[in-house]
Amino acid sequence: MSLSGKTLFITGASRGIGKAIALRAARDGANIVIASKSEKPHPKLKGTIHTAAEEVREAGGKCLPLVLDVRNETRIAECVDAAVAHFGGIDICVNNASAIQLTGTQFTAMKRYDLMMSVNVRGTFATSQACIPHLLKADNPKILNLSPPLGMDAKWFKNHVAYTMSKFGMSMCVLGMAAEFEGKIAVNGLWPRTTIATAAVEMLGGEQLMSTSRTPAIMADAAHWILSQGVDVSGNFYVDDDVMALAGVDDLEVYSVTPGAQLTPDFFV
Repeated sequence: MSLSGKTLFITGASRGIGKAIALRAARDGANIVIASKSEKPHPKLKGTIHTAAEEVREAGGKCLPLVLDVRNETRIAECVDAAVAHFGGIDICVNNASAIQLTGTQFTAMKRYDLMMSVNVRGTFATSQACIPHLLKADNPKILNLSPPLGMDAKWFKNHVAYTMSKFGMSMCVLGMAAEFEGKIAVNGLWPRTTIATAAVEMLGGEQLMSTSRTPAIMADAAHWILSQGVDVSGNFYVDDDVMALAGVDDLEVYSVTPGAQLTPDFFV
């Protein structure tokens, strides 16, 4: 159950869930590639690839921060090459980078539609594609997409069809690639049961929604369990608290931002 010496290529890991996954792996002594757009401080969002890298090193891991916009496949290839040159290979690809807009059909500008499709679906596919030649050379390689269980019930689509299509596109990558690389690369999805206290959730619902959320640590611990399994554990759509039950953790109160609060369910569960 250790990721010591493993090299993780994590997109969108300068903050939030991606950074939490990086820090959890760093505690094992893993090598972390922080691949994110946030090179310079943002006026509204905390954290850059460099501040995240410092936290990874303080947690016990090694880190290579790289500027990456996953909409640019040329830059993805450059970052993957840099990671391999620096750490000698890639063992795990975590597709965490994502764009969100919870609007209906009439209120979704095509610019936002294109952003969600380019980052969520295309970015996940392109990053996986670039990592796969190196994953095939690794011992017990993994791809983990931060995407929801697939479900064709209209309730998942009706309020934000564009966002749902983009996130389900990531999940379709799990479904297809798990079968394509069966026995060679484990490919799984992970999604939270509740809202997670990240910058995106704060922008969506402010302090009220943040206070009824869980911390990113539950997603990090769940990801750690998934990434510690064998290559035969593949093609699954995990939900974080179900994973913690598999890991033998029953008391989840430690993950609540506000102990005892009524938690807000996330989308798609």
